[in-house]
Formats: sequence, structure tokens, C-alpha cells
Amino acid sequence: MNRDYELIRSKRRTVSVEITKDLTVLVRAPKWMPLYEIDRFVEKNRKWIDNHLTKAANKRAKREKIDPINKNELDRLKLEAKYVIPGRVAHYADMLGVSYGRITIRSQKTLWGSCSAKGNLSFNCLLMAVPEHIRDYVIVHELCHRLHMDHSPAFWGCVSKIIPDYKARRKWLRNEGALYMEALDKGQE
Repeated sequence: MNRDYELIRSKRRTVSVEITKDLTVLVRAPKWMPLYEIDRFVEKNRKWIDNHLTKAANKRAKREKIDPINKNELDRLKLEAKYVIPGRVAHYADMLGVSYGRITIRSQKTLWGSCSAKGNLSFNCLLMAVPEHIRDYVIVHELCHRLHMDHSPAFWGCVSKIIPDYKARRKWLRNEGALYMEALDKGQE
């Protein structure tokens, strides 16, 4: 039988399947388990494996489309953010009827934005690389923290008054946003 997976045997008790970044199907199995049982496990989980291989391949293709963000590009994004974001913050703050303190633009590897207890706002300059409607979601999200310093139903109600499709935008940020953070890492190597 031609096996389309890499097998690693160890002193474990169970079988597991993993899809690696380079799209390899990695099966971990106990040393004592017969190969035909491992093959049967793989075939039983074929639908899951194919589904996750497709997702990983799509993510890899998207990752390759985003150019690394080098220092010059990062400086350009910071400058652009300093001109664009304060205006968008003022616009949405008026809509929400909230005040805010200082606005800071940073390049961060994990956060898109934050709001301090004093009302100071911080935004990631990478917001200038994502679609405008995603940037607006992050701005509204942080401004709603001026009314609710948590992620309670009241907070999400505040967000949805301005951004009714916030769930889709949030999902985009979780799925696609990580690619921009990775592009920053790649450009700094």
C-alpha cells in the first residue's frame, strides 16, 4: 500500500493526525500498533484529513500573496496611520458619544488595538495594510471600551450599533489578520 502520510512511532497510547505547515500528513502512533490498524485509522479520518489539508493549502497560498513588511514599509504604514486613524477615531467617537485620550500608533505582533482605563487608545500600524472596513471595526471596538471595559453582551451591543456585521469582520481579522502579523515577522528577518 502506498501511504500518503509520515508515520512517527513512540511510547504513546493513542493515534493522532496532524497537518504540518508544509502540508505533510503526520501520524503519531504507539510502537506496538500494527500498520494495518494505523492505515485503517487514517482511512476512517480521511474526510477530516482532506478538509484540513485544503484549509492549510489555502492559508499557505494566502500567506504567499502577502509581501513581507520590511522596515521602510513599516515606517510608511506608521506615517500613514498617524494621518488616517485619528480622523476615523474622531468620526466614530462622535457617533458613539465618547471621549478618548491620547492616540498611539505602534507596530505590534499580536494586538490590533487597545484602550486603557484612562481612555488612551493604541492602534497597530498594520491596520493600514488591511481593508478599510476591518480597520473601522478595530477602531469602533476600542472606542466601545470607553463605555464597557469588557467583552460583555452590552459591549458587543455597542459595537453592533455601529458595525452590524462585526462578527464577520472579527472572523476576518482572526483568520486573515494573522497573515499580516506573519508578514511583519518575515520582513524583519
